[in-house]
Amino acid sequence: GAAPARPPAAPAGPRGGARAAPAARRPPPGGRRLSGSRGGGPCGRVGAMDDLNALAEEHLTAARASAHGRSAHLLVQEPPLRQTVIALTSGSALDEHNAPPAASLLVLRGTVRLTAASGDTELPAGTLHPIPQERHGLLALQDAVVLLTAVND
Repeated sequence: GAAPARPPAAPAGPRGGARAAPAARRPPPGGRRLSGSRGGGPCGRVGAMDDLNALAEEHLTAARASAHGRSAHLLVQEPPLRQTVIALTSGSALDEHNAPPAASLLVLRGTVRLTAASGDTELPAGTLHPIPQERHGLLALQDAVVLLTAVND
């Protein structure tokens, strides 16, 4: 495989110095992080090497080999925008967690169930759905790959 992309340089802060890098994401409830790689080009944008079908297949294969049944790849990190490919094997879940200020889920493969207090929604491949502004989770009803687009504060 290709060498991992280097993270983008820290942008200048208000006084001209480099801003501190953002803190690492906390693991989801239960203390587990998604396994996977961080990516994007030098500016964090999708590049020629970021073929969604190839990434979907690669991470579904990795999820099938993972004890937790999941794998992820940070595709775009252009604050405040983040896009992540997430693969889950059938029956695997992302536990309930807080919603970012704005987010959507595009199902690339399989079928997932978005769970929330306001109601569960079954999402087949090809579905683009907004993430509710409440705690929610995700359950793979079949082996599935989704593209999560989130805008953070």
